[in-house]
Amino acid sequence: MKVMKKSHACVRLEKDGQTLVLDPGVFSEEDAAVGADAILVTHEHPDHFDEERLRAALEANPAVEIWTLESVAEQISAAFPGRVHTVGHGDTFTAAGFDVQVHGEWHAEIHPDVPPMTNVGYLIDGGKVFHPGDALTVPDRAVETLMLPVMPPWSKISEVIDYVREVKPQRAFDIHDALLTDLARPIYDGTLAALVSAEHLRLASGESTAL
Repeated sequence: MKVMKKSHACVRLEKDGQTLVLDPGVFSEEDAAVGADAILVTHEHPDHFDEERLRAALEANPAVEIWTLESVAEQISAAFPGRVHTVGHGDTFTAAGFDVQVHGEWHAEIHPDVPPMTNVGYLIDGGKVFHPGDALTVPDRAVETLMLPVMPPWSKISEVIDYVREVKPQRAFDIHDALLTDLARPIYDGTLAALVSAEHLRLASGESTAL
């Protein structure tokens, strides 16, 4: 499997000639989802879900389908009839040749005064990769590669550290990092390196590596 980072929270996974794209949002490149064989969306915030980026991918390939939770599906199913599948915690399915399990139900708390929002995470190929979306969900099985929300506005670095410790992945790649400046990156890198045992890695947008 090859993983390619796109800007912010978007990730592309490639295996056996097929491509699975997760969370192409407004902070990601306009063509972040183009070339996908299937797309997963964790929740409805625009930095994870953007209809224009989805439309570009679906128009480029009439066979592309989307799997997402109800709050997103109800916004786009009419525009893409028969191509949007609604999923929730505990569901399993196959998309573009990848085995997917759905974990979690809720977005991390932004503030007690902000109404709760739904969110799902996707565990790929039995734990090879886990993308939690905007939550600190801990799957009920081992995770090899954690896509780590390193600097979302709803968390602080102590929560990021504790999340990695609880999931216990072999490695963690930064996502949700559009707000993290180059000046701050060494602070995050050094703190995580000192306090978690998992290998902490970063891919620049467009950069890829084999898992």
